[in-house]
Amino acid sequence: MKEKEVSFEAALQRLEKIAEELESEDISLDQSLKRYEEGMKLMALCQRKLEEAKKRVDVLVRKEGEKFELEGFEEDVLKEDLE
Repeated sequence: MKEKEVSFEAALQRLEKIAEELESEDISLDQSLKRYEEGMKLMALCQRKLEEAKKRVDVLVRKEGEKFELEGFEEDVLKEDLE
């Protein structure tokens, strides 16, 4: 399955399942490493999807024609992107 086909919600649900599996005592080291790798890829996917969503919201707000100030994380980077 390609990354674009996986929704944020599906990736998050799979991450929760992986966490449960890793906490289990019935999983081998090899299986643990495979789940860890899968989890890291899913985590990166979730982070990208959240960043894409944030950018879409910023664009929607900007289209309204009102000036606004970005506050919070990566404020300086986002302000540079908007100028």
